[in-house]
Amino acid sequence: MHMKLKLTLTTIFSLLFFNNVYAVSDEAHACNKAYDLGDYKAAANSASMALKNNASDREALICQGRIASDLGDLTLALTSFQAADKLSNHPLDKAVIALITGHTYKNAKQFDQATTSYQLSLKQADLAKHKPMARSSHLGIANVQFETKQYQAALDTYFVAHKLDANDNDRGQSYEKIAETYHLLNQHDLALEYQVKAYFMHEKAGTLDQFAHSSIELGRYYAIVKNYPRAEATLNKIIKFAKEQGGAYYEGQGLYILAQVKAATGDMETAKTLVAQARAVAKSSGDADLDAEITRETESLIK
Repeated sequence: MHMKLKLTLTTIFSLLFFNNVYAVSDEAHACNKAYDLGDYKAAANSASMALKNNASDREALICQGRIASDLGDLTLALTSFQAADKLSNHPLDKAVIALITGHTYKNAKQFDQATTSYQLSLKQADLAKHKPMARSSHLGIANVQFETKQYQAALDTYFVAHKLDANDNDRGQSYEKIAETYHLLNQHDLALEYQVKAYFMHEKAGTLDQFAHSSIELGRYYAIVKNYPRAEATLNKIIKFAKEQGGAYYEGQGLYILAQVKAATGDMETAKTLVAQARAVAKSSGDADLDAEITRETESLIK
């Protein structure tokens, strides 16, 4: 298995929620497949072919909207989703379209419209009595509150979503968002408590990315509460794991956070060595974003 370089924290919800009452054209299927692979050009071509054959191809409209949303074309995304919504009858289908419309507005930093769309998604999910979609809608609302720094409101909404968790992977995601929000509210003991829970859920049921990210954050939170031995043990474990799995991003992150821990305990020589190692990992993997992150997070540490 190969670990991705980056962890996408914004959840992209699958369209598997859709009912099977809609016949999916070959072109729409090809669009969704290409989109999932990140081949926007092929996906757009398939959507265009599908809509040329049938302007009311609902799945093709949705796929076209998702592509436009990712590429920052807000007008085309919204037009596509609105057209698809008019062709949708079941509350669950309308909930999905409202949800991805919310994601589109959120990505465009139009937060009020995003919240309105997520609330509509929640209303339709409740009509459909579909708990997973209701959970996704609550998460959408919470993520907007989080991004607009309404941390207490976000925390409350994350707890509402958490009550609808269906499995350990859901619980891991919820615990992690709750931990991060507690951290930003400067309630660091609670942040650590929920990050420990997230770590165990992701260790049991998460992807490699989720496990690696939860490990990094756990090490960071141990350091914040000055439990340096636990911080070191956690970070050393994930650095070794990331190196073995080819996850340069997490290896670099682990190294510079471990450097911060060493600096906090007065071992500046080791801290400088670890920063240099982190930078070498970033350079060898060609990850300019990681290199910039290392500089930003360690500039006060290493003069």
